[in-house]
Amino acid sequence: MGWEVLGQWGEDVVRVERLAGGVANDVWSLGVNGQLAVGRLGSRSDADLAWETELLQHLDREGLTVPVPIPTADGRLFADGLVVMTYVEGGPPETQDDWRRVAGTLRELHRLTQGWPQRPGWRSSTDLLHAETGTKVDLGAMPPEGVVRCRAAWARLTGRETSVVHGDPNPGNVRMSADHVALIDWDEAHVDVPDLDLVLPDNAAGLEDRAYDVAVQASAAWEAAVCWDDEYSVKRLAEVRAV
Repeated sequence: MGWEVLGQWGEDVVRVERLAGGVANDVWSLGVNGQLAVGRLGSRSDADLAWETELLQHLDREGLTVPVPIPTADGRLFADGLVVMTYVEGGPPETQDDWRRVAGTLRELHRLTQGWPQRPGWRSSTDLLHAETGTKVDLGAMPPEGVVRCRAAWARLTGRETSVVHGDPNPGNVRMSADHVALIDWDEAHVDVPDLDLVLPDNAAGLEDRAYDVAVQASAAWEAAVCWDDEYSVKRLAEVRAV
């Protein structure tokens, strides 16, 4: 099943333009009932998509600006790997003040999702102290010495409270305007230690020196493990200190 499933959202839904969506998804702008929307077609399981769409609905109800799932004609939030969502206007953060606003939005996300269940099939960074695999992570594929360094970085997070983390709050996944800060592309969202989201330019989240160091190291280790072994992941692993 491919884009033909789009007909389940109505006869007048049309694809407009392909958007950047990474290697895992095919992402297009859409016209839905005369409004601009976004469609994302991928291979995520129904359980995974249910977790993501329920999360986005929850965050929308609580007042965060996020892409909101648009139901099919019969009320489903996704169909055969396709999710249709509202289009979010805005541009990327550019100034330190912009990034401080992003940090505030991320902290609100973390507050609103304390105790949230883990995304199906995923592991948190501290789960990987004992587990070998989880969704995109396969520690068995990494150099053993690199795994030791990553686990040492994650061990410093042990005992911390967890929540949903966005997982990839880079400038391309933020849409800002004068009255909102929106986070888009929730493909990497899962339950983990919140500070992993707060490694922002110029420490815009205002983490204390030790907390910032812990977060930077744990984040580098996570990105090395989740992307292994492309050029970027090798670079990130090099940033994780030796034990």
